[in-house]
Amino acid sequence: MEHIKDVTRRLAKAGYVGLAVDLLSRQGGTDKISDPAQVPGLLANLPQQQFVQDFKDGLIYLQSQPFVMKDRIGMVGFCFGGGVTWRCATQIPELKAAVPFYGPNPPLEDVPRIQAAVLAIYGALDTRITSGAATIEAAMKQNNKTFDKIIYPNANHAFHNDTGASYNPEAAQDTWAKTLAWFDKYLKS
Repeated sequence: MEHIKDVTRRLAKAGYVGLAVDLLSRQGGTDKISDPAQVPGLLANLPQQQFVQDFKDGLIYLQSQPFVMKDRIGMVGFCFGGGVTWRCATQIPELKAAVPFYGPNPPLEDVPRIQAAVLAIYGALDTRITSGAATIEAAMKQNNKTFDKIIYPNANHAFHNDTGASYNPEAAQDTWAKTLAWFDKYLKS
């Protein structure tokens, strides 16, 4: 959770409005979970559509704020959140840019609904997730979607998380610069 709080701060420092949605807020919030190792299991047992709805609600909140450019909304997510970012891209047409980090692909039949420019980030050592990169790339191209992907050769799942064992500083710094450049291109123009 500290990583997500830090990413939200980094977005704010880069001039964006950042909002981190706690996907366990309906269960009392992530901070109420005494063992962080339980979080993935708790998330896995909740309906995927609930997460999309939570982000739709977050979008409505952001759009109600006077300091937010209502038509310039982007989303970034990591691991489980990367998968949620993909799903939100298929169901929230107001998203202009999305950057899922090592997130599992959305249902391919939902790809035609994506309106956001998507930059997908992968670690080559994370074969479980990265093995789907070619499939989603083909689906995005087939549907004429704005898409790019980056696969970092010596990086594993969660390589951007500087609080975890898989942290790869070089890949994390490079991909953060590319994330901000993607947002600059699709949210500021």
